[in-house]
Amino acid sequence: MERRKFIKSTTAAAAGASVIPVMPGTASAAARIFGASDKVVMGAIGVNGMGMADLKAFLQQEGVECAALCDVDRKVLEKKAVETEDIQGKKPDLYGDYRKLLERKDIDAVIIGTPDHWHCLPMVQACETGKDVYVEKPIANSIQECDIMVEATRKHSRVVQVGQWQRSDPHWQKAVDFVNGGSLGKIRTVKAWAYIGWKGELPVMPDEPVPEGVDYDFWLGPAPARPFNRHRFHFNFRWFWDYAGGLMTDWGVHLLDYALYGMNQYVPNAVMSSGGKYAFPNDARETPDTQFANYEFNDFALVWESTVGISGGPFGRGHGVAFLGENGTLVVDRRGWEVIPEVSDGKPLMEAVPFTEKGQASGLDLHVQNFLECLRSRETPNASIEIGGHIARIAQLGNIALKTGRKVYWDAEKGRFFNDDKANELVKANYRAPWKLPSV
Repeated sequence: MERRKFIKSTTAAAAGASVIPVMPGTASAAARIFGASDKVVMGAIGVNGMGMADLKAFLQQEGVECAALCDVDRKVLEKKAVETEDIQGKKPDLYGDYRKLLERKDIDAVIIGTPDHWHCLPMVQACETGKDVYVEKPIANSIQECDIMVEATRKHSRVVQVGQWQRSDPHWQKAVDFVNGGSLGKIRTVKAWAYIGWKGELPVMPDEPVPEGVDYDFWLGPAPARPFNRHRFHFNFRWFWDYAGGLMTDWGVHLLDYALYGMNQYVPNAVMSSGGKYAFPNDARETPDTQFANYEFNDFALVWESTVGISGGPFGRGHGVAFLGENGTLVVDRRGWEVIPEVSDGKPLMEAVPFTEKGQASGLDLHVQNFLECLRSRETPNASIEIGGHIARIAQLGNIALKTGRKVYWDAEKGRFFNDDKANELVKANYRAPWKLPSV
């Protein structure tokens, strides 16, 4: 299915969802018209990990100021406030509740660097209050939330950049341009993989009292109520289904995105997935440390591989995307790209392209620059909400296939699986009261 048709169908699915308003009476603010020399005032929601990395990239740009930070961990908040003041010479205001930050009329745009289960609510509410958004990937922890976030962006005419910064890194685009040039011949298989050798076992730890200064109930938010455990908190949230989707959504949205971008096809006919806790069967993680997924398209297959504790992936790379054509294979990762020819009767079928290193510029810095440019032009950024939404759905399809233990068939027109009640239940976002899924 073409991307335009895919976006139209998923938006229709979002519009038909049964949802309840979260912030009744909040009016949409008109977009401020930025001049070339206007200062952009930022707020940051969730600053313990990528949220702070993103903010630092913003503060390197001319004409950007951070007015406020928000986090549920007071120690983290105060530490990041000091770092922010050291960079810009001015201390930001501090909040424990992101809704107070969003009430401010002097903030033009917000960074959302929270765990995945906390992306949808603040992003939609930021759009409602007339703010543009830089939201970390994956955009959501369910397909239903993805659809709502896409529709909110459109309804309120916001500029939303998803933190898939490879979309702004030039060597990835050059690799896709080469693929589209046709020299590889017919491509029957695309591989994407993440072998995370720098992570090992996550030991089981007993539950314990909530640390001082942490609003843990707010951190849980719409997720189920559970006792505090340090190995479910902060960075490690990504290994637990309540908050995230493991390596499939963590690295998958980066790499699967470019796999499909290179093929210019976006919606699979069917998905199968298998895996489990093969490396560390008794550790604390819920998500698999080893996973494989096969996405079937009309004329090619996309294969995903991920594992924890091993660095040596396909083609000797810990992560990457490979387009396997009849004449040769193009391999690209964050370091650069190359083309390896197929050989027949001792002769290469095409000219090799030696490894070409990426440029010196940081992909994250370029991504932030693109977002700021789009604040002024009101143009669509490199990693739009549609791009982020489509690839988050693709990753979720892989995890849903894993959880059901069978091949699943996706009906993009209706935003649901064909004849599969169990899989369709996993499309939904189930919010813990009193939190309610936003309506658009």
